[in-house]
Amino acid sequence: MLLPDGATAHAVYLANEKAGLTTVGLGSRAGSAEMRSIIERTGASALITQATHRGRDGDALYADLGGRGSTLSHHVVVPAFEFDPEGDITVDGRCVVGSGPPDGRRIGPDDLFMVNSTSGTTGMPKCVMHSQNSKFYMAKLARQVAELEEGEVILGGAPIPFGFGLFTTHFLPVLLGGTAVVMSHFDPREALELIESERATVLVCVSTQFKMMLNVDTFDAYDLSSLKVMFTGGEMIPYRAARSFEERSGAKVLNFYGSNESGFATGTRSSDTAERRLRTGGSRLDGTEVRLFDNGVDVTGSGRGQPGSRGPATCLGYYGDPEANAELFTSEGFVLHADIVEIGRDGYLTVVGRKSDIIIRGGKNISAAVVEESAMSHPAISLAAAVPMPDRMFGERVSLYVELRPGASVTLAELQRFLADAGVSKEVFPEDLVVVEEIPRSSGAKVAKGDLRQDAARRSIEAESKGSTVR
Repeated sequence: MLLPDGATAHAVYLANEKAGLTTVGLGSRAGSAEMRSIIERTGASALITQATHRGRDGDALYADLGGRGSTLSHHVVVPAFEFDPEGDITVDGRCVVGSGPPDGRRIGPDDLFMVNSTSGTTGMPKCVMHSQNSKFYMAKLARQVAELEEGEVILGGAPIPFGFGLFTTHFLPVLLGGTAVVMSHFDPREALELIESERATVLVCVSTQFKMMLNVDTFDAYDLSSLKVMFTGGEMIPYRAARSFEERSGAKVLNFYGSNESGFATGTRSSDTAERRLRTGGSRLDGTEVRLFDNGVDVTGSGRGQPGSRGPATCLGYYGDPEANAELFTSEGFVLHADIVEIGRDGYLTVVGRKSDIIIRGGKNISAAVVEESAMSHPAISLAAAVPMPDRMFGERVSLYVELRPGASVTLAELQRFLADAGVSKEVFPEDLVVVEEIPRSSGAKVAKGDLRQDAARRSIEAESKGSTVR
């Protein structure tokens, strides 16, 4: 399924569920190389699109993805049901009329409901398997921690097919008998308008999105009095921005600490103090266990380590990837997270570092290794090292340090065009390029990522003091 974040995507999930089909969700911004990898790994047999996708003809896109050993054999084109509920549906160019779902085929609560992708530490994204029960559990916990009632109006800003956007706008409204308000793509001014016009009571978005809303010059002119709570996640909450959102909107900011694979491990509650809600990842949730590990050894009693969680929100594993599953799960079935955290005596979790080499941009995990591998396919680049650069809006941006081949040159714009032509997802593009004679090394000849992070942070501060943006 390759669709924008409108009502049509939710209708397709439901249709596939009734037909007994597993949905493989492709991110709407994914590049062709990423999409091919996911299609081939999962063995997906049909591609569902609208007539066009992000300005590209759907048939041409299918033809592009259907080659090179792809398993695709059908192209299903659906209308935008929210605007054209009686529009034609075509399969391989032929108009079809639905006759209802086949008997006995419906997806069960513990069956493989959907597969979506996550950024791995190396190579192409991994394919994460989910059941419906895991998402309904997450929806129930969201209702519990936010003290939600029947008939809530939920404005979804977090994108589907990723877990956060899916359980909050596909499952939670059903659980509450409420209304989901969705947009084909996030626009901060439109989001504020919808909160006011639809009397939204719950907002779902990542940190970058609510910071964009705060930056709307007429923010305080909108009537946001209906809003009770905002769910955010994907990264630690930026304290000042979250505090400002609470004070100016009147809504409480809540978050879950987790991942695509774990669902979540901890969360904050409406009953928590503002300091706990805005400065921690919350405490353990009913039904989920949390432990701390150090190189596979359980160190829960120490209060610091790599967190692992186990419970109903846990995914079914990676599709067709036993080696990755062996790294993801402990022998007791705990999903390991990519951070180093501290858990205080009060049970509240705080992230203090990272276990994996990832960059979190606007709530999206980006593998530094994938950025580096993509960049080094450029003929001018002999070595590349990607690190996070602090950023007020997105939390972090992708900064890339490169060594060039003798006599070669490359600019950021040239590199971005090269990656676009290669089908690399735009989210993986470097946004800051530094050409150096030699990338610093640590002992063992490894790239000294710590030195590069410090340099990127320094340049970010200098640029901010001058009122400019590093590029």
